[in-house]
Amino acid sequence: MELDQYQVAIIGLGMMGRRMASNMAAHHKFNIYAGWDPNPAACAQARAEHPEIWIGETAQDIIGDSQTDLVYVASPPLSHEPHAMAAINAGKAIFCEKPLGIDVALSRALVEMAEERGLANAINFPFAACPAVSFIKDQLDVKGTGNVIGADVQLHFSQWPRPWQMDAAAWLTKRQQGGFVREVVSHFVFLTERLLGPASLESTRVHYPDGDGSEVRMVTVVNCRGVPVSVTGSVGGVGPDRVEFTLWGSDRSFMLHDWYWVKSSTGENWNQEIVDIVDPRQATYVGALDNLHALLQGKPNTTASFREGLSVQMLIEAILAA
Repeated sequence: MELDQYQVAIIGLGMMGRRMASNMAAHHKFNIYAGWDPNPAACAQARAEHPEIWIGETAQDIIGDSQTDLVYVASPPLSHEPHAMAAINAGKAIFCEKPLGIDVALSRALVEMAEERGLANAINFPFAACPAVSFIKDQLDVKGTGNVIGADVQLHFSQWPRPWQMDAAAWLTKRQQGGFVREVVSHFVFLTERLLGPASLESTRVHYPDGDGSEVRMVTVVNCRGVPVSVTGSVGGVGPDRVEFTLWGSDRSFMLHDWYWVKSSTGENWNQEIVDIVDPRQATYVGALDNLHALLQGKPNTTASFREGLSVQMLIEAILAA
């Protein structure tokens, strides 16, 4: 489906939906055509930020509209599957927030249906277009690490949800579909599988508060084709948040930190890499949309597919179930 500009319908106009709308509006290959959210205040905010947006009466209104080329699903996780399936039934390309869903069987059926219909489908894993991740992958491809010894993911959040997520606290703080494992660890499972191959769960321990609150601590080990990867995460306690992925090599190691930055080491010190990119976060956002556009055009791209999202979801739900 080669178009000069793709008309986007957004399901879910909370923080994530509006952030993506702003990024897409700044990208000349996308136009924010329509939106829907059950919360009138979210709709009003979206209209204030994007005066030309059409706010539909229902989600189906904007999904099924003849002008819609791409449906972006940014609603809470339990609603991803029905909205994405509605888009498939309408013959639309689909871009979905992670996780793909909560129920693995429903997500598997969704993936199979999208593939059977031949529809473009993508999950929003920004690491798929992150210059720092591309740098690490390039080094792996030329054996720049030497032997890969293992990897560590270390996460800490002084509070959950994070301050910018408080509008979604009603579900992010609950075990049913929230928590940092689904919201953040998912990104690093995707990253691990993109760099090292399919991951299998070896051991996990997850701690929950009393009641129906989401997890507060987890310790997990997965195996990627013989490479052990440890994942630790926690919530609570003063101090800066920590978001790190370290790939340990016999000759050279790499640390992805603060989401978009990478360092390397051949010994005692860590040295910052790709310093020529002034704003790697913005470069990642632009790269993600460039790759999404390439996907819609049927051209080579690095965008994460629904099938990759399903692989991530299966491991995440296995961690939480244990």
